[in-house]
Amino acid sequence: MKLVCSQAELNASLQLVSRAVATRPTHPVLANVLLTADAGTGRLSLTGFDLSLGIQTSLPAAVETSGAITLPAKMFGEIVARLATDSPISLSCPEGEEQLELTNLSGSYRMRGMPADDYPDLPLAQSGTPIRFHAEALVKGLRATLFASSPDENKQLLTGVHLRLDGEGLECAATDGHRLAVQRLSHAVEAAASPEAEASTADGADFAVTVPARSLRELERILSGRGSQEPLSLFCERGQVVVLSADQVLTSRSLDGTYPNYRQLIPPSFQRRLVLDRRAFIAALERVAVLADQHNNVVKISADPAAGTATIRADAQDVGSGSESLAATIEGEAIEIAFNVRYLLDGLKAMGSDQVVLQCNAATTPAVLAPVGADEAFTYLVMPVQIRTS
Repeated sequence: MKLVCSQAELNASLQLVSRAVATRPTHPVLANVLLTADAGTGRLSLTGFDLSLGIQTSLPAAVETSGAITLPAKMFGEIVARLATDSPISLSCPEGEEQLELTNLSGSYRMRGMPADDYPDLPLAQSGTPIRFHAEALVKGLRATLFASSPDENKQLLTGVHLRLDGEGLECAATDGHRLAVQRLSHAVEAAASPEAEASTADGADFAVTVPARSLRELERILSGRGSQEPLSLFCERGQVVVLSADQVLTSRSLDGTYPNYRQLIPPSFQRRLVLDRRAFIAALERVAVLADQHNNVVKISADPAAGTATIRADAQDVGSGSESLAATIEGEAIEIAFNVRYLLDGLKAMGSDQVVLQCNAATTPAVLAPVGADEAFTYLVMPVQIRTS
């Protein structure tokens, strides 16, 4: 393998694929990145794969000799990042050898790698007709739901985001058992360009997959950083999800099992509604959270219809207490309901509207936060905290 490429492009590509390199590899080669140079296409491909998440990207290169090798991701990445940015990088590895020489205006380095044949194949299931998503819409759906997935590996299915496609569009949902975020996207899927694709999209009424949040965070990062408006292609089969986006590929296992029927958790109607200014609500919660964090993260919200105010209060035993009042449009009777303040803030920050509505029936039943006007396709359900009365 022998080639010359841009330091900036190689560095950016390494930063990307290194996110899929195992931090605690079960085999030494999994701590490496795979480099594959192709003289025919004039491109250098880089791959990171930890057997669960895989990321592959490519960059233009002047390839004199094709070849492949794997190199330690951390060391290779740190060397490339520190090289002179105004000088191209030359990579050379004689056929049959496992040592690569890197040359740049800054200097020359030799690194011992491992054979490319030792590297596991990236699962690239690409049979059938892909579902083509608009990247901007998918990013919106992921940003609105990823935060609500569970970090608890014992709740394996809840560590992912559920993607469901039906005749009305795409629905993204995530829950950790205490809160639920659902984003409905009516224009996420590109219109079918052929009868075959149209038939596939029609079949998509039954399409549903749960993908690990870690994989989708990387996908969201990739899509947010790209300049292209081209739709991306998603393939799903045999427990694998593959997303193709321009010169980049992300592959991930899917999570086995039947995702909870989250729709039945959302109450069909509400007896109480509080409409508040979203930014003022966030600011008040963040101030009161200083005290809530000292104890149990619990804040109490009291609605007073007669005064047209909502009072937010936190009591930290042996530390102190604090409260703030906000103007609110209130429908229904007075109520006091308690929440984990972090759950409320996460949901409010995922919304983009000026006003939000907090809807509930009782202090012990699920409450729903939703934006007013801007994006009524977003629903955020939070389970209240039981208030102990002494």
